[in-house]
Amino acid sequence: MTDADRPQIRVCLADDHTLLRDGIREMLSTEPEFAVVGEASSGPEALALVMRLRPDVLLLDVEMPGPGAAAVIRQARRVAPETRVIVLTMHDDPDMVHDLLEAGAVAYLLKTILRDDLVAAVRSVVRRPTQSVLLAVSRETVERLDRQKPRTNGTPLTSRELEVLRLTAEAMSNAQIASRLFITEATVKRHLTNIYAKLQAVSRVDAIRKATAARLIKPMDDRPSAR
Repeated sequence: MTDADRPQIRVCLADDHTLLRDGIREMLSTEPEFAVVGEASSGPEALALVMRLRPDVLLLDVEMPGPGAAAVIRQARRVAPETRVIVLTMHDDPDMVHDLLEAGAVAYLLKTILRDDLVAAVRSVVRRPTQSVLLAVSRETVERLDRQKPRTNGTPLTSRELEVLRLTAEAMSNAQIASRLFITEATVKRHLTNIYAKLQAVSRVDAIRKATAARLIKPMDDRPSAR
């Protein structure tokens, strides 16, 4: 079968920035083998599209309204296991790469990649689905991923999520945590969303309680006084 005889690759775009979605749609529309069949601006909208359209590829941004990217990926994989999820983000974060690939993403690409690289990635995850996951991140992130050891403490939380949770347990606000860890408040919120999902918690207090019971963090009474 020649490339001209192959069915089109059906793509859904999920990003809360309309201008970016427009740009990606226009870019992909110049390739005859691609068809953008749906667009979403939140996690729930993305899942609804996946359930209804069963696209070949979901191009997913990380920071959108909704349950968080990892939860969206897991649910998308459950309802449409044939859909290949490609993460397209500005975040060059080893912990995030690890978590989203673990959730079921087949590629993690930075939004700074070239047009041809994005086209090649979308084509590759569909035409060659058995190959290794695709990464387009910094060399530092790849090296840190290579150095990561399997977690032996029985928790699904990443090291950064544990840091956020410990500071949350110290009654720090999102702004204070962001300042302490040199990250944005949006990133803190994303980590908390992932923490809630992994611990099946409904609030900060609930997450702290469950993490303490599971010995992931120390009880407050065991912590050194800050005074």
